Amino acid sequence: MAKPFVNDRGFIKFPCRRCLNNASHQLEDLESHIFRNGFMFGYNQWIHHGEPATANVGTTVAGPSGGIPETDEMFDVLDDIISEDADADAVGGPSANDQYDDLFAALRSELYPGVSSFSSLNFLVKLMHLKVLNKWTNKSFDELLKLLKLAFPKIDLVESHYEAKKLMTKMGLGYSSIHVCKNDCALFWKENSLKDTCPVCSESRWKLHSGKRSGKNVPHKVLRYFPVGPRLKRLFATSKTAKLMRWHSTGKSKDNDVMRHPVDGKSWQEFDKRHPQFAGDVRNVRLGLAADGFNPFGNMSLSYSMWPVVLTTYNLPPWICMKAEYLMLSLLIPGPQSPGKDMDVFLRPLIDELKELWVHGLDTRDAASENGVFRMRAALLWTVNDFPARSSLSGWSGQGYRACPTCNEDTPSMRVIGKTAYFGHRRFLPTNHHWQSNLQFDGRTERKRPPRRFSTADILEQLRRVKTSIPGKHPNYGGVKRKRGDNELNWRKKSIFYELPYWATIELKHNLDVMHIEKNVMQAPEVTTELLSLSSKTNMVVSSYPACIVNGVRFVTHDRDVRLRTQNSGVSVPGTGQETFYGQL
Repeated sequence: MAKPFVNDRGFIKFPCRRCLNNASHQLEDLESHIFRNGFMFGYNQWIHHGEPATANVGTTVAGPSGGIPETDEMFDVLDDIISEDADADAVGGPSANDQYDDLFAALRSELYPGVSSFSSLNFLVKLMHLKVLNKWTNKSFDELLKLLKLAFPKIDLVESHYEAKKLMTKMGLGYSSIHVCKNDCALFWKENSLKDTCPVCSESRWKLHSGKRSGKNVPHKVLRYFPVGPRLKRLFATSKTAKLMRWHSTGKSKDNDVMRHPVDGKSWQEFDKRHPQFAGDVRNVRLGLAADGFNPFGNMSLSYSMWPVVLTTYNLPPWICMKAEYLMLSLLIPGPQSPGKDMDVFLRPLIDELKELWVHGLDTRDAASENGVFRMRAALLWTVNDFPARSSLSGWSGQGYRACPTCNEDTPSMRVIGKTAYFGHRRFLPTNHHWQSNLQFDGRTERKRPPRRFSTADILEQLRRVKTSIPGKHPNYGGVKRKRGDNELNWRKKSIFYELPYWATIELKHNLDVMHIEKNVMQAPEVTTELLSLSSKTNMVVSSYPACIVNGVRFVTHDRDVRLRTQNSGVSVPGTGQETFYGQL
């Protein structure tokens, strides 16, 4: 009876007590599953195996004293998780899903004798959700579990937060802890996972007390890595999000002059032209990366910088892809110092996975397609960050005479009162613009053309001349300051992103978050409220400020300057009394 309902890969849902019609395997293994685990209770109408469904017939899973209704939302969650593995695993067999035995046990178990509306697993998931929303500490969560056990002795619940985390990990909500050298030289990962000392600076991996290792090994730093692949697969596990993952192809703007999503931009389109095989399947995932530092201790005087690295999926429509629930935390880089030039050390696990997702991909179940499984690939299109973070990610220093990453070695700059100033912005205006011949800016006309555009070959040639530097902050190794040669320009390193096979061909590799940069500038201590008012064209109070003083230097407005007998024109002029005028705003 069930044979006609086998899918195109020979898989069928198994109604045994362990699979509960959630996991699918090959048809020839059905008999051994039933013999080994027994037939599931309550499955009287075979709606998954050809028998038509009728009203008021529900399927239950037997618990200790009754049953958990299949309307429990955790059935859908486990169906998504297990179906991914079952469809991607062509082997199947009775032992294919042993890792989910604890989840099935918690799903079959009633929370409390006689309470069939909540399974033990459902209650635990909701309790963990409350912990995150309300920022409970692990200790407070443990004490709550103890109180529940004391008040309800027969409640079926885990003993501690540690046990709850172990169970959640099996649902794909876990992460990997990777030890890091105290000087950020290397990760104790893969080939270094068994070492007790750093392969670069030879510092101990563990914290020492009085020169000796304590009884329990405690690492100096721990990098938290959240694998990307399983979460990308989860986006295709439900039909709703699986359809949204095609929006960049089906919902993009038809007007060539309108850009409402990155798919309408030149960089995306050029990427598709260079990689037609990747672009051929609209389900392949396009990612963007954002990174920045923050102080987890709020406004306390303690100086600490922790860096989250977040990925966003640009397959989704613009009103969804930037929502918090669709942003994926991939790395949590520990402090107390900013990673700086050693950012590549921490990005290693993510880059390795991105290379795997590009070259081999992952077998993924597409809930919105009749074909079932497809080979999902993913590509990182660009990064989004402020200027300091851009320097850490790209390798091009944002300081010095060549700070502009676009102008590159042609950056126009000069030294003014002990600081580097950048000029030549009028070059970007049209050639017949009246500001090109205006002398009020610096007393000169502008005749230079916009800066040249550096090709991929030009950038790669510059990177070829960059010397390999030692990572880390150890004063005898990576922490030694090295003077760059003239042929290295402003490059400090060749970014780890160039290990991605497609990275060199991307038109726009690093995007600047303008709103973030503007916020940083406006919060700078040197910017006074008077200067903010003068710089705001929409502020009607500007006319009431004839002048302002910034860092001891007096600036006057244009109206005030016109009324003066002596004009500044960029030259300081002494006024009456102790005043000196330096220019106009």
